[in-house]
Amino acid sequence: MAEGLLTSSFIMKSGVSIHSFHSEPLLPDEPSGPVTHKLIFSSLVSVCGSYVYGHAVGYSSPAESGIIDDLGLTTEQYAVFGSILTIGAMLGAVISGRIADFIGRRWAMGISELISMAGWVLMIFAKDATWLDLGRFILGCGIGLISYCVPIYIAEISPKHVRGAFTALNPLFMGLGQSLAFLFGSLVNWQILAFIGIVPGLIQLPCLFFIPESPRWLANVGKMKQFEDSLQQLRGRDTDVGPEAAEIQQYTEYLNQMSGGFLNMFQRKYLYTLVVGVGLIVFQRFGGVYGFLFYASTIFEDAGFPSRIGTIAASIVQIITTVLGLLLIDRAGRRPMLLISTSGSCLGCIITGLAFLLKDLGSATELTASLAFIGVLVYLGLLQLGLGGIPWIIMSEIFPINIKGPAGSLVILVSWIGSWVVSYTFSYLFDWSQSGIFFIYGVICALGVVFIAKLVPETKGRTLEEIQESMMNDSH
Repeated sequence: MAEGLLTSSFIMKSGVSIHSFHSEPLLPDEPSGPVTHKLIFSSLVSVCGSYVYGHAVGYSSPAESGIIDDLGLTTEQYAVFGSILTIGAMLGAVISGRIADFIGRRWAMGISELISMAGWVLMIFAKDATWLDLGRFILGCGIGLISYCVPIYIAEISPKHVRGAFTALNPLFMGLGQSLAFLFGSLVNWQILAFIGIVPGLIQLPCLFFIPESPRWLANVGKMKQFEDSLQQLRGRDTDVGPEAAEIQQYTEYLNQMSGGFLNMFQRKYLYTLVVGVGLIVFQRFGGVYGFLFYASTIFEDAGFPSRIGTIAASIVQIITTVLGLLLIDRAGRRPMLLISTSGSCLGCIITGLAFLLKDLGSATELTASLAFIGVLVYLGLLQLGLGGIPWIIMSEIFPINIKGPAGSLVILVSWIGSWVVSYTFSYLFDWSQSGIFFIYGVICALGVVFIAKLVPETKGRTLEEIQESMMNDSH
């Protein structure tokens, strides 16, 4: 009874009709809630998982020589070790939405961290390829779950006027994890490097008890008292959360009248949302990101550029542009940054392709090396400005909560399938044509520019409910 009275008071304060499922929107530049210490703390706790994701992806390259020497692995065995991460991540992706919808975003992050830590422990104590691969596979399952839970949680707790910056913490910490894995890998052995991957989990797990659950998830499962408490914690004690609470509650009630589930997400009203969410990930992955990330050293070496200098420079550039993207995303908007980033990635592919085309034609070695270095830096730098992280932000914003689990799982699964395909085929395509592979990636990025310009909506400065309602209406 008390819950009902409290919720009713929220609705009365907001001035929203109970028969409508959306409230009067705030002006585009009007703050939708304060940036509180609880919001900052909760976001930082969640992105500990993002760091683990990045560390896992970046781990295999600096650890390669040490693992091969200590455990006597062949090159083929190490290739299995490197790629099995993506197989585990596919499994984690399939179950990620269901777990996060069943037990909540907060505890799903905890489970993902426990799984990841188990994988790291097996790798640390592995004495042969079997245990090493098992640990890597389990780690993949954990980060497959992480890649869904973290952006969804941050998007659901953030006020709309800073949601872009807060959700951009996810790709920022992924990039930091990758870059610092390279740095630490040059200073410590592969076992200590694996132990470093456990440290964020040791920080995150106890902190999960001190952060609130996603208020939108709580509203969706009918825990209204906890929903109101969570929203009040995130917005501050002195903030009137009535209008925001009413909008979330009414829209959730509207969605709960519809059917959810895996097959139901393919209904016509969700078609536009699915096309945008899956399409962005397809162009991100098949545009060559894991070819450049996993094989940067190979690209530099074959172009005649010092690989160590090249990979360090690439790591620094990625961190700089990721931070720049974090600062700009809620000012410039998602679409402009996506268009600039994807166009820049296309340019990076073309420059790298031209470098190897000149090599094939027997031109100056110095020019080939310089162009390859510039091309890789342009690609990875501008990728991280937008295309590397914004698709995850948009994915966390556009799916209505009644299909968010299965739709998010589908996007993550497509992401990891794309990662596996690109990383597995890179060596074969690079042997086929060192220039051709980059021109192929360039064409895919160019198509991505057209896709973004024609189909991707701007989500800056809008509540999740406004975005989702608008996209469902556009599907008809």
